[in-house]
Amino acid sequence: MHTTLISAEELIALHGSDSPLMVFDCTFDLMKPEAGAQQYRAAHIPGAVYANLDTDLSAKHGVAGAHGVVVAQDEGPPASGGRHPLPSREKFAGWLSSVGFANNMQAVVYDRNGANYCGRLWWMLKWMGHDAVAVLDGGLQAWQSAGGEITGREEASHFRSNFVADKPLLALANTKTVAAHLEQADQTLIDARAAARYRGEVEPLDPIAGHIPGALNRPFTENLGPDGKFKPAAQLRAEFEALLAGRDPTTVVHQCGSGVSALPNLLAMQIAGLGPTALYAGSWSEWSNTPGLPTRQGAQP
Repeated sequence: MHTTLISAEELIALHGSDSPLMVFDCTFDLMKPEAGAQQYRAAHIPGAVYANLDTDLSAKHGVAGAHGVVVAQDEGPPASGGRHPLPSREKFAGWLSSVGFANNMQAVVYDRNGANYCGRLWWMLKWMGHDAVAVLDGGLQAWQSAGGEITGREEASHFRSNFVADKPLLALANTKTVAAHLEQADQTLIDARAAARYRGEVEPLDPIAGHIPGALNRPFTENLGPDGKFKPAAQLRAEFEALLAGRDPTTVVHQCGSGVSALPNLLAMQIAGLGPTALYAGSWSEWSNTPGLPTRQGAQP
């Protein structure tokens, strides 16, 4: 069972075996939401199912607001707020069943965006109690470099399965709990956004610039080496321990803008042996849209 990373060579071998397997392509572009599906249709790993961040991995029509989010009537209450609110566990289990994913399958997720989007599905499957899910290290680029086949064909539909959710393997934090433990020793926030957004020098998406008081900054891109793969576990551990500066890793809650790019940090801590840690999925998009919550600007937590 692969539970964090899988190499392209390992996936090539697994892909050619009879082991129950489903591969998901999570390629996406926040600025051009239709581009991910277009890239998938042009080139993907044979048999891969496309997982759309906006429509499959988020509650539809989510918008940030003081009282959570507004979603389509048939969606039911989302599990988080923010720009990319998590769908309910029941809704997500229904989607997994609709694409034929079953509880006995190994899931492998990838994108071509530096693991920025596939980490969302990796985390969501853990949240559903499914441990056998791994990120393809280096993404589609590593698969191609290793000689893996690429296709642009339309994939056949899968028979509907009956995926059954189990107890979450990773914790989900919300605005209320984050606010209640703000700047206390039992909670360490790590903000995965770019340093300029963290400092409040720019803010292209949300109404307030800056960061949650007490949050440490580690841009998610710092987890990858020049080859696009995650850095070695020992190096990741040393970097996170330096960032935490004596803080207990078990107190870490990850956040970003909308709960997506925080996940390479969460995965990296898991690889480094410093997990499991929690996710604040609403992140800055929910925090900054909730009246009365404190914000901070500048380089200091």
